Amino acid sequence: MSLEYKVVEISMVTDEEIEKTLNQWTAEGWQFDTMQFAMRDSSKRPSMAFVTFTRPMSDDAASTD
Repeated sequence: MSLEYKVVEISMVTDEEIEKTLNQWTAEGWQFDTMQFAMRDSSKRPSMAFVTFTRPMSDDAASTD
């Protein structure tokens, strides 16, 4: 089974934005996979976050490759 991937960039990294992103995409059928943070040397808070989701690729999408 092939997987389809979705990467979402969060530029305002707060708990509310992370929660909003997770709830939005899981409600659309995506499954949370990973979260990576981009850090700045001058700050202890992340400057960006990348959230990765997966879902099984539909038969139609898989057959076009």
